[in-house]
Amino acid sequence: MKNLLFTLALTTALISKAQDRFESVKVITTKATDQVYMLGGSEGNVLIQISEDKVVMIDSHYASLSKKIKKALSDLTDHPITFIINTHHHGNHTGGNENFNTEKTTVIAHENVLKRLQKSGKSEGFLPEKTLKERYELSLPDETNHIIHVHNAHTDGDSFVYLTKSNVVHMGGVFFNGRYPHIDLKSGGSITGYIAAQKQIMTTINEETKIIPGHGPLASYKELSDYIAVLMDLKTQIKKRINNGKSREEIETDSSITSKYDDAGYGDGYINSSKIRTTIYDSLLLASNNK
Repeated sequence: MKNLLFTLALTTALISKAQDRFESVKVITTKATDQVYMLGGSEGNVLIQISEDKVVMIDSHYASLSKKIKKALSDLTDHPITFIINTHHHGNHTGGNENFNTEKTTVIAHENVLKRLQKSGKSEGFLPEKTLKERYELSLPDETNHIIHVHNAHTDGDSFVYLTKSNVVHMGGVFFNGRYPHIDLKSGGSITGYIAAQKQIMTTINEETKIIPGHGPLASYKELSDYIAVLMDLKTQIKKRINNGKSREEIETDSSITSKYDDAGYGDGYINSSKIRTTIYDSLLLASNNK
């Protein structure tokens, strides 16, 4: 009985803590263009695109933030959401799907997003109704959106969305602006794929493109270019140490690898400096073992 009471008390405390966490999150609206807005907060970024009477939402955030997002959305338009595009399957990008999905809404994502959401037991309202393998062109009244899959980057189901006329791109989990990225190795992500995905996006957009990252502030072409250089440097350093016989523990504790980026604040986010070092180590070792 005491164990049951303890479990109930712990569960209640955890739920309360989670609720408090979301109560303190502020959804901030940033205007990218006359038709495109970024609804950002500490947990990630949602893109809202208003094309005449069509409204596109790219990523739906956690369900716990849906009310705040709906309030911010009501200040922009009174039209219902026509399309929800999920850049990948993580809960902070798909958790609000059910709260925004209506009979007038179509949810679009890569086929691996559907598979992973189905595997996790999500209800029908969460699930993509239209899936893509490599790319999908979404035609709107005055805009065309290119949804393009990138392989084994943040996960195995990542897509970026390029709004051609507005010249805005939403990169989802393939860009943590100013912070070390979360590379989900268990979901098919890899450091090599992450860098390749960012390079692919660079060849799709141009120097005037406004970049909405999955996490962090609105970014520029140069900021993305600089970010790629950071990841390439870390990959090179860690690969060299692996070739010299360094162990995972040695790389985890070798702060010299990331020191100049730590000083710039890259380790202040969800992924700290030791975590990015071990993630890159594990990713390179996994790739080597799979050859």
